[in-house]
Parts: sequence; C-alpha cells; structure tokens
Amino acid sequence: MPVSKKPRRKSSPSSVRTELAALPNPMTLEGEWSKLGAGPEDEALGEAQDLVYEAWEAADGRSRYALARRALKISPLCADAWLILAERPSLSRQDRREFLERAVKVGELALGEDGFAEYEGHFWGFLETRPYMRARHCLAEDLWRSGDHEAAIAHLREMLDLNPGDNQGLRYVLLAWLLNMRDDTAVEELLRAHSDEASAFICYTQALFAFRKAGDGKAARKAAMEAWECNRHVPKLLARKGRVRFEDTGYYTLGGEDEAACYIEEYGFAWKETPGAVDWLVEVTKDLNRRRSGDTTLH
Repeated sequence: MPVSKKPRRKSSPSSVRTELAALPNPMTLEGEWSKLGAGPEDEALGEAQDLVYEAWEAADGRSRYALARRALKISPLCADAWLILAERPSLSRQDRREFLERAVKVGELALGEDGFAEYEGHFWGFLETRPYMRARHCLAEDLWRSGDHEAAIAHLREMLDLNPGDNQGLRYVLLAWLLNMRDDTAVEELLRAHSDEASAFICYTQALFAFRKAGDGKAARKAAMEAWECNRHVPKLLARKGRVRFEDTGYYTLGGEDEAACYIEEYGFAWKETPGAVDWLVEVTKDLNRRRSGDTTLH
C-alpha cells in the first residue's frame, strides 16, 4: 500500500538570509582571506572540492546541499559549493544572485593574483581555474535573465580573454546575446574573430549577415554553402511554421537535427526578422541539394 509523504518544506526567505549570514562572506573578508594566501593548491580547498564531486553524484538535492555546506565549512573558498547552494529552486532572485556573486568572489580569491597571471590565456585548461569559470558563467546567465544585459555581456567578453580557446562554448552564448541586443557591429566582430570555424552556429550567422549586406550575391551563396555543409537541417527547420521543438540536454549531435533545433532556438529570430532571409536560404539550399545529386550546378 502506498504511503503518502509530506511535501518538502521550501526554504523561507528568512531562513536563507540566516544561512547567508552564518556563512563566511568573501565580500567583507577579502583582506583577511588574501593574507592567508591559500591558493588553488591549498589542502583544505582540495578536501572541500572532493565533497563537491561527491555532491554532484548525490541522488537527491537534500544530500547535495548538505555536502555543499560541509565543503564550505572546510574551505569557504570552494566556489562550486556556493554554486550548488545557488541551484535551489526555492531561492529568491536576490538570494540566488548573492550566492552566485560569492561563488565568483571566492573563485577569484582562491586563484589569487598569481593564479590569474599564471593561467591567463589558458583558463579552463587547468583544473584549478574551472570553479571560477563555472561560477562566472552562471552569474553572467543570471544577469542576462534579470535584464542586466550589458553586465552579462561584459562577463563573457572578459572570460573569453582569459580563455580564448573557449572550452565552455561561451562564444555561442555571446553571439546569441549580441544578436538579441541588435548590436550588428559587435556580432560582425565576433564572427570575424571566429571566421575559420566550421560550426553551424558561426557559419549560418555568417550567411545571414552576408545576405543582409548584399542580398543574393556570390558571397552570401558561398557562406550559405559552407553553413549547409556544417548542418543540412537548419533551412527546413527555419521554414517551419510555429516553434521548433527543442529539448536542451546540454548535448547535441554535430550536423544533427538537434543541433539545428538548438541553433534556431537561440538564433532563429534573427533570420525571421530579416526580410526575405529564410526564403532565400531555402531556395539556395534547394540548389545545393540538386547540385549534390548531380542534377544541376550553382552559378
């Protein structure tokens, strides 16, 4: 016989504020912590990070949050532990922001000036830098959702300076945000910086901007061909009426329909607000399909 369970009690704003007050605040203790000179190789921080790894494998939220609190007792400089506590759905926007800001700050303190100098240009390539990069990405996303778009964009730009290799794929997020801001100059600068990249996200956006500049010309068709070679599903999904179904699992297949759906979810609006762009892309790719079949050639 099934046994009913009491619903879990959601954290009240007052209990969260009490928790924040009880935890070390890196914003007010920066000078003191800097004197400790813990650094990314600090033993206590390593022990706290091990608890974070355990928390990520936990089967339920309650266990995960408990492990994160234990980690912070061992080392308040554990950025990932602050991030776990920021995940809780019961948090207010203000409280979530404070947890995220603390996560970024402790990540910065854990690396120290020497760490930034040593790892700049290669962040994420070193495990010690990843908690900071995760925290800063989460904060940028939170800022964007709350409407503070300029601050969010600034974070991503600085993160790309720290790690030009961009293992986190932040250039794609930044591209979508710049398109949302209708900042065409910044979009084109970002596209030029990644002009040698063969990805659907970059190539289709390059094709769109080539069409915006010169219409159905040689440059635009060449860009459309290169984009189509990256992913052949984008044109047909763009042409569909209504919203394309997209399930964000954090993964997609290169050249697959799920990648195309992801592109349209984030960038499709820019095509649809450009007069004639979708119809042009469909026609151009029809020619490409016939060319591939050997029925005709592009001129």
